[in-house]
Amino acid sequence: MSLRLATLALGLLMALPLQAQNTQTATGSGAVLRVLDKINGEVMDLDLPNGTGGVSWRMQVELGECRYPVGNPAGDAFAFLTLRHEGSQEPLFRGWMIASAPALNALDHPRYDVWVIRCTTS
Repeated sequence: MSLRLATLALGLLMALPLQAQNTQTATGSGAVLRVLDKINGEVMDLDLPNGTGGVSWRMQVELGECRYPVGNPAGDAFAFLTLRHEGSQEPLFRGWMIASAPALNALDHPRYDVWVIRCTTS
């Protein structure tokens, strides 16, 4: 029985990226991102327009673009991010993050976590 459940769970996890690839999307004007400092427990929200960046503590955050499901701006957000230590050229993370599944492609950092909250449309 547990083998069947494990196979079903694996199948569902593998289908999630395919579902994201088949979703028709529209481009938002920017995104709201949440940054957590795990050392002191502080949280900061960044509201960034597409193609811009901001600094949260010592983390430099750049937003390429944010996309959302067509007809559902409050739905899932897909954001292309580049994250660096302030002053460094080497990215700690570069890629797409999905609001509903942040663990699929997450920042692996001992101090900071970054999540996509939603796209902005105005």
